[in-house]
Amino acid sequence: MPDRERPPQRFLATPALSVWVYDSAMGAAAGEIRLKSLRQRGALQVHDAITVSWMPGVHQPRIGHFRRETSAAAARSSVLGGLVSLIFLDPAAETDVGAGIAALAQRLRGTGIDLDFLVEIKARIHSETSALLVLSSDADLDEVRPVIERGLVRGDVTLMHVLLPGDAPELLRATVRDLRGRHDGSG
Repeated sequence: MPDRERPPQRFLATPALSVWVYDSAMGAAAGEIRLKSLRQRGALQVHDAITVSWMPGVHQPRIGHFRRETSAAAARSSVLGGLVSLIFLDPAAETDVGAGIAALAQRLRGTGIDLDFLVEIKARIHSETSALLVLSSDADLDEVRPVIERGLVRGDVTLMHVLLPGDAPELLRATVRDLRGRHDGSG
């Protein structure tokens, strides 16, 4: 079948990391509601998801977990919670931000997450913003695309997105666990 006759791709099986950055500290809460709706409709498989809220006047962001919203400890133990902790809350990264992010990017090689992506996350998430980070796969593009388009049309959100290799969720989980163990003194 020639390409022009092929129907549009409906499913994206590849794992992906999506980062929705909102221009308000509470914007990610609305994104979380939309993500829950997509998941309940079976529009995608969510492997991990967190919210990052950075209230005005606070020195660091608050990380909340998608499935266990009330538990900060659950968010920090998730793979994305661990990744955000390494980007924003790691004391080593505070002393030399560039070196900390570069070292993290080096350790994440093979996951599809590179230095530019990490630097952009660090630059976009700051006081008075929030973000929804989603590690997902098996997306039904017919269901997900309209939600993405509606969000972008409002203009108060930026989407960052990277497709990951098939084994990236497991590799990312192992790398973040190893790095967190080293920083916690248990590894």
